Amino acid sequence: MATTSQRGGAFRSPAFTRFYFGQALSYVGDGLRTIAIPLLVFKLTGSAVSLGLTFALEITPFALFSLLGGSLADRIERRTIMLVCDGVRFTIMVLFAVTFARHVLTLPLLYTGVVLLAISGAIFLGCQAPSIPYLLGKDGAKSAVATLFATEQGANLIAPPVGGALFNLMGPLPALVLNALTYLTSQVSIASVKDFGPEEPRGLPHAGAIAADIAAGWRFVVRDPALRTLTFAQLLINTFAVMGFVVLIPYLKREFGASDQLVGLTFGAISVGTVLGSLVSGRAHWPFGRTLIAAFLLDALCWSPTVWTHSLPVAVIAMTLASACGIYAISSLVSWRMRIIPEDMVGRVFGVIRLVAIIGMLPGSLAGGYIGDRYGTRMAMLVSTAGYALLASGLFAMKSLREDKR
Repeated sequence: MATTSQRGGAFRSPAFTRFYFGQALSYVGDGLRTIAIPLLVFKLTGSAVSLGLTFALEITPFALFSLLGGSLADRIERRTIMLVCDGVRFTIMVLFAVTFARHVLTLPLLYTGVVLLAISGAIFLGCQAPSIPYLLGKDGAKSAVATLFATEQGANLIAPPVGGALFNLMGPLPALVLNALTYLTSQVSIASVKDFGPEEPRGLPHAGAIAADIAAGWRFVVRDPALRTLTFAQLLINTFAVMGFVVLIPYLKREFGASDQLVGLTFGAISVGTVLGSLVSGRAHWPFGRTLIAAFLLDALCWSPTVWTHSLPVAVIAMTLASACGIYAISSLVSWRMRIIPEDMVGRVFGVIRLVAIIGMLPGSLAGGYIGDRYGTRMAMLVSTAGYALLASGLFAMKSLREDKR
């Protein structure tokens, strides 16, 4: 097992360091794609519903294939799986770039590619999660998770503003090409690490084994009161949280007349908060349960000005503060799960949790797009904020979560 002492931090492991730098470049490419594809869809359709559908087509296969990813990660050499996933993502981004350059990129093709990207991403992350404690040990997992979150959001400080400016001047092609190239760098970094686990690979599982893995993951989630509470609470919280996210571009354009470049700058500003939240999460040692609930509530409170403000700076500041609280909660939650789940169960349990937590985004994304087009983007923001705050408040009644200090 390729673990190392973590008193000096995650980068005491040369294997994790090499993996990290490949992922850091990949995050830059993903940041460019995050702004380019929604802007492209909105320009093609002018519809918040289309953005909601795009997001739904991404999260639904991601949630479903997380189950498969978790099962594969606990049974097959993770290094090989991650290399294949990055190869698929590279091919799709190249296809997007070529078809756009030849003026034959259509909405159905874009939707199909988004689905395949989601499937590959789900399986990749299914392998990444158990790889972190395998490389670093459980004590180093929290630092590594927070570092990866902070790096991802740090890349988003630069990538969306740059992507928005490039889109404004040259269209989405540069962002698509750069994203494809970053998947190659990720493959190089993964190939440079000898082993990501598992300790004893058992080969490709048959259907019965996959079903048994999923059942084992479900049992673990259900038997732990705090884990069970958080998993199903996240399903509902995510339903409302995503409503505000899917209408963000039409909100900025319709309410404030924002250009593509200004949209990119807004996404970059929001990432400032996520970087700060990730950094605080990696260094804080507050009691888990109460602090997590407080972070959820502060997230809703900070987001609320988007409902009524007519000042773009106020809206951006609100989103930035909310994102800091939100990413603190997510980063703390992920590292807490890694601490309490046995290493040989991480992939399977994370797969089940992703399915439950992420599937809630499907109705939320579709409802957010519909509300945004039918009743206005501010109404979508209102429903998002009110529902999120109500559910977060309800977590205080959950004693198993409130008193959890693991």
